[in-house]
Amino acid sequence: MQDVLKQLKGKLIVSCQAYEDSPLYGPETMARIAKAAELGGAAGIRACWKDDIVAIKKVTELPIIGINKVVSKSTNILQDVIITPNVEAAREVCDVGIDILGLDCTPRGRGYEDIKKLIAEIKSMYPTILIMADISNLEEGIRAAEIGADIVSTTLSGYTPDSKQGEGPDLDLIRNLSQSVDKPINGEGKFWTSEEVIKAFELGAWTVTIGSAISRPEVITHKFTKAIEEYWKRKDG
Repeated sequence: MQDVLKQLKGKLIVSCQAYEDSPLYGPETMARIAKAAELGGAAGIRACWKDDIVAIKKVTELPIIGINKVVSKSTNILQDVIITPNVEAAREVCDVGIDILGLDCTPRGRGYEDIKKLIAEIKSMYPTILIMADISNLEEGIRAAEIGADIVSTTLSGYTPDSKQGEGPDLDLIRNLSQSVDKPINGEGKFWTSEEVIKAFELGAWTVTIGSAISRPEVITHKFTKAIEEYWKRKDG
């Protein structure tokens, strides 16, 4: 387990995910993106759902951070736990072989004692798999470290009612976590520039994960077209 952490220290993880509304949706495409990320120097891959993980493992030996997003038509993305919400969801991705399990450790709709029991149950079944706690604020990160998480990740900052809202990554949270917990910190969420990544490492991040800025061309394209549209509005106005 420590070898995996050493592999990721000071390096980049690329999140390779796509929903059904994306042209990139599907295991084969995600595997190609993961391989491209490896060729670009990524040290690890974050992937969602069993089939995608199986496909990615066929093309790379990089460490896999596996998650299992459970979403329905009634899901409230601000209030509901989506990322690996229970043991059943965890088992589905752990059974195909991952190195780290991403787990929502925010207390939305439950207490920290419930999360502690969930982590303990997963670790009892999969003792060699590390737990990455996806959190949104400092208190959640501290509590996650106390109740058994091996890595604390800022993944959900900006995506819960109790977290900092804004355009860029929550660098303040990375700094505060690095000063408050004795577990590796994964900086994740809203990273768009290499300067932001370097700043995260300067503030104490162990590793940094980038998703949309690398693996979602429709989102990347929209950032450019939006900037162009705003430019012409200002110029013509």
